[in-house]
Amino acid sequence: MGQTKAPVTGAWLQSHAPGDRLFIKIGDLLLENGESLEDITIAYQSWGQLNEARDNVILVNHAMTGWSDITGWWPSMVGPGLPFDSDKYFILCPNVIGGCQGSTGPSSIAPDGRPYGSRFPSLTIRDMVAAEVAFSDALGIAQYRLAVGPSLGGMRALEWAVQLPERVGAICTIGSSAVATGDQIGTSSIQIRAIKSDPNFHGGDYYDKSAGPNEGMGIARRIAHLTYRTEAEMDVRFGRELQGDETGRYAVESYLDHQADKLAQRFDANTYIVLTEAMNSHDIGRGRGGVAAALAGITIPVVAVAIDTDRLFPARLQAEIAELAPLAAPLVTISSPFGHDGFLVEVESVGSVIREALALS
Repeated sequence: MGQTKAPVTGAWLQSHAPGDRLFIKIGDLLLENGESLEDITIAYQSWGQLNEARDNVILVNHAMTGWSDITGWWPSMVGPGLPFDSDKYFILCPNVIGGCQGSTGPSSIAPDGRPYGSRFPSLTIRDMVAAEVAFSDALGIAQYRLAVGPSLGGMRALEWAVQLPERVGAICTIGSSAVATGDQIGTSSIQIRAIKSDPNFHGGDYYDKSAGPNEGMGIARRIAHLTYRTEAEMDVRFGRELQGDETGRYAVESYLDHQADKLAQRFDANTYIVLTEAMNSHDIGRGRGGVAAALAGITIPVVAVAIDTDRLFPARLQAEIAELAPLAAPLVTISSPFGHDGFLVEVESVGSVIREALALS
């Protein structure tokens, strides 16, 4: 009722205006699964200026449905005098490979002139970091002062610390983990099934169709959003007593519909699957003797941040990082009624942590 019809995909396409996006080619990338992704483009945005010593660069790794414009998904965090102070630092935020906002992903045009669609390869967190390394090399960035990110971004920041300590002064991982849990994988697998069950999915090749799998992605988003927030918040906002009658509780359905509709306007269903599966495969200890051994080998400062009501990435997951990484600061716990999404909402608390992490780098 009164809703805007969702496009086949909410991805940024080459026919669209670039806005503030910048683009850089990083060549080909050999993926962990043995496949190659050819002629990769990375979309990114930047704030501030690179200093003469080239030692004032911050890498911001966005969360799963984030993108290169930090101001669009993490308000009040970047700019003059803000935690990512553009008067002091050169801040870079690339759109992750597999993404849908300008970097090479499933909606991108493959070398044969057709969208990748179902042909886009599976990715891991390590593949994403390999692309970020190539991106950094292409820009001539030898070292970051800080790599920071929430959720999926935190996974990538942690991988930087384990794999490339010589290229980053410190990391800050927020609402993230060293390994995906069974609970996370279980919830995510249902979301992926919802998308693939949509009759408009067409096995991932829907870009030339009249409709995309927005219903399936909408169901996935509704499930995900409940894991991002808290039961207490839902009860406060939609509880019977506050709404005034029994039917008031069902207003939560309209709220979730709204979240699904918003995502359909700016995201792609194939990207949702690719990035979710990458998060499901996350294990910092894979091939490194286990999580404890991998974390024990980190040689740079680590700041791990938990949100006390996060039910998707409970505080014990960040506590593991803080306890096992040798140069880790004490676990920082932010109090918020908003669960996992607290990193988006509690900008004053998160900003204070960012400033402290920069002081360690």
